[in-house]
Amino acid sequence: MSDVVIKAEGLGKKYLIGHQSERERYTALRDVVVRNVKGVLNKTRQVLSGQQLLAGDEIEEFWALRDIDFEIKRGDRVGIIGRNGAGKSTLLKVLSRITEPSTGRVEIHGRVASLLEVGTGFHPELTGRENIFLNGAILGMTRAEIKKKFDEIVDFAGVEKFLDTPVKRYSSGMYVRLAFAVAAHLEPEILVVDEVLAVGDAEFQKKCLGKMEDVSKNDGRTVLFVSHNMGAMTALCNKGILLNQGTAKYQGAIQSTILEYLNHFTKTNRKIEYPIAKAPGSEGIKFLYAEVRPIANVRETDHFEVGDPIELEFIFQNERESTSALDLTFHLYDEMGNLVFVGSTGFKWKEPKQFGQGEMKFLCRIPSGLMNEGFYNVQEILIVKDRGTVLFAQRDVLQFEVITKQEENWGWMGKKEGIVLPTLEWI
Repeated sequence: MSDVVIKAEGLGKKYLIGHQSERERYTALRDVVVRNVKGVLNKTRQVLSGQQLLAGDEIEEFWALRDIDFEIKRGDRVGIIGRNGAGKSTLLKVLSRITEPSTGRVEIHGRVASLLEVGTGFHPELTGRENIFLNGAILGMTRAEIKKKFDEIVDFAGVEKFLDTPVKRYSSGMYVRLAFAVAAHLEPEILVVDEVLAVGDAEFQKKCLGKMEDVSKNDGRTVLFVSHNMGAMTALCNKGILLNQGTAKYQGAIQSTILEYLNHFTKTNRKIEYPIAKAPGSEGIKFLYAEVRPIANVRETDHFEVGDPIELEFIFQNERESTSALDLTFHLYDEMGNLVFVGSTGFKWKEPKQFGQGEMKFLCRIPSGLMNEGFYNVQEILIVKDRGTVLFAQRDVLQFEVITKQEENWGWMGKKEGIVLPTLEWI
């Protein structure tokens, strides 16, 4: 018997998108009536021909997936990677038989359990208990088989207290916990999980990743996983598929797939600047400028090298009438979603600095011999008043890359392990 459980050949999914044509400023009543009659006739024609109903005068073809080929074997843990709009969720919907492909074919051997969005497969009016049995029946399991797994499911989800409450009254977190517990414990041969796990808390996400790894390695089941968290991908998956604009750009080991994604689809933005009239702001604070740059006498390139000292500058406009005691805090993350460190004037200054009206400048220097190879994101900056009140917050401020000097690898191939790469003293 072949080990291949999913095989896609020339897979494509096309949608028709309706657009409104540009309207003239003056429209007579006669034109409105004619246009509405035409709209009714078009919709009738679409229904009779089995097409999707479209709003608008102009119709455009949009290929969410195009010419995708791959094979997935029993026990594989496959991470599907790509930017928003790359076609990841559409691919999972096709593999889950929620939507039919427009071209090509998919062979699937085994039962598929899908967790694609909050509430998938649950009836909101039924209780948690009833939905467990309903989902098991959909997967083709007998009542005795479901009862055998019932206590395990309830214990994993942690919703015993609300088991006989209609799930429409569950919070999104409770919904996801129960949905994942059902999908993972009712013994499907193929488990399909979308980004929906991001709804849960960190502890539950860790629990889910452990369960997916367990069902794959110990039970020989196949897992397909979509996430923007590269750390979770690395921890769980052994293979990866990189999608871009509906096509499969790369397939291989998960580490090489992530590297391909980071090298080609991760943006760098080392400088951001706003004119004061359009600057984002709140509570009298306007964000004008931020830059990450090499400290003087270091080369001018699009990236930094391991060992380079790095300088971060942030400039704000303070329009508050009274003098304020303010601090700046920023959070630096790596490409895997790990927090590298938090930088704050609150860690350095014994008392917050007093700022009057006008320009406020903050300068931070990251010493040489600290940053490891990789992509980094200044994910959030905060202006904090009196060490406790956040006046202003901005996300996704700066992105930059650090690379390894090839002549300094000394036989070590690839990135050295660890979030940071400090220069240590050896005696």
